[in-house]
Amino acid sequence: MHKNIYIIGLGGVGGYFGFKLNAVNESNNIHFVARGETLEKVQANGLILKSPEVPEETTHPTSVISDISQIKDADLILVCVKEYDLEKVCEQLAPNITDTTVLMPFMNGADIYERVRKIIPSGIVLPSCVYVASHIEEKGIISHKGKTGKIVFGRDPQNQDANIEWIEKLLKESKVVVSFEEDAFPGIWTKFIFIASFGLVTARYNEPMGAVCKPGPLHDRAWAIMEEIKKIADAKEIGLPEDIIPVTFEKASTFPGHSPTSLQLDVNSDKAQNELELFAGAIIRYGKELSIDTPATQSIYEEIKEVLEK
Repeated sequence: MHKNIYIIGLGGVGGYFGFKLNAVNESNNIHFVARGETLEKVQANGLILKSPEVPEETTHPTSVISDISQIKDADLILVCVKEYDLEKVCEQLAPNITDTTVLMPFMNGADIYERVRKIIPSGIVLPSCVYVASHIEEKGIISHKGKTGKIVFGRDPQNQDANIEWIEKLLKESKVVVSFEEDAFPGIWTKFIFIASFGLVTARYNEPMGAVCKPGPLHDRAWAIMEEIKKIADAKEIGLPEDIIPVTFEKASTFPGHSPTSLQLDVNSDKAQNELELFAGAIIRYGKELSIDTPATQSIYEEIKEVLEK
């Protein structure tokens, strides 16, 4: 089965999953889309993944391109950019999407599918989210620690009958842990309720996850944000379990207490772009659309904005 597969973005996510795909899929055309120094280093040295999971830490892509406009006859496109680049990438991709092109956005957010569909009405878009602890060590070199990366994905609500079984098979053959759900949205929102609430509270106070798990004002603020997300999910008929909030705190308590969140690190290091809109912005927008009040999210959103403006 010969397929044209494109991976857009060679950060922690695209580098980790792209490495695995490239390492075992010589029969397929695996193409990477990268820019600048990353492009040059991968072309010269190959893509390097430092992980206990791989026997050889270098794989040599046969195709590394610099521009999305060069994508042709794509069967599968993995979009592995930061979510704040999503719209720009989708606008560049739109002319190259056919009715049979499959898009998988590998980023974490409750509204990603809807944002893709606003720009790309054609093709097949598979709702998905990822779990992986990997990051760029330097351009073209990805470091991975902890559990094996995992992809959760499901059917496109607009194309329920599309043939996507080959994608699950391809990923599993690439030694990627896959959880296929007919409806992936409960899994996506389960992750969102965790990362959004903990991300916002840790970012606001610059305190680690363990501080939010302890009884007190940080815990209470995270709980209130989760309640708002749960109300939105219920209104959208996502199907989150009734005990999702205590279960989310239990999950958080299994992380090392000193663990920061990515939003916390970005907000408190004056990084130009961050996930504030992905988390708080999405909750507030959904609340307005559904006539659900979101005061807990609104107040912490405004407080983080003040931190960013200092």
